[in-house]
Formats: sequence, C-alpha cells, structure tokens
Amino acid sequence: MTGSPPPADPMPSRADAGDGARAMLDATRLARMRWRCRRGMLENDIVLTRFLDARGTDLDEADARALDALLDLTDGELWDVIAGRSEPADAALATMVAALRAA
Repeated sequence: MTGSPPPADPMPSRADAGDGARAMLDATRLARMRWRCRRGMLENDIVLTRFLDARGTDLDEADARALDALLDLTDGELWDVIAGRSEPADAALATMVAALRAA
C-alpha cells in the first residue's frame, strides 16, 4: 500500500544536528518548561504534553525561548495558533508553531 510520505519534521532531532550540534536544555530547565506547559485548557495540555514527550530532550535554548513566547499567550489564543485559526504575531515563532501542530 502506497501513500503520501510523512510531512517533513519542522524541527530536526538531535541525531539530525550534524556538525552544528546545539546545546540542549538541562533537566531542570526542561522540568520547568513542562510545568509551564500545564494549561487550563485540555486541548493545549494534550498537544504540549505530547510535544514535550516526543521532543523535549531535543529542545535547545532558542526553541525554549520560542515556546516560552507562545506560552505567554492566553489559553484561547494559544489554541487558535495551534489549531491553525491564527498565526502568532512574531513570525520568528513559525518553526515552533509548525512543530506543535505536528505533535
């Protein structure tokens, strides 16, 4: 059975980093990020938890700053961005938004 190939991953994994290895988050920073991802809206909780479960150990400081900026949004605004109903005001967050949408 043939089908379309899976979508390209918007955030390369640690294995894909090649020579330009990125500094990953330490365990404390990741735990704080995970705590901050606990939201009052179940849909956000599910997406953010799945994302961190799958990609948390691959996040670097730039990724964490992008995710932090998104977490500054209200629950409704964040869900609208994740669901594709709106885009973040800062275009620099596009890679993180794409990664969350793929989670």
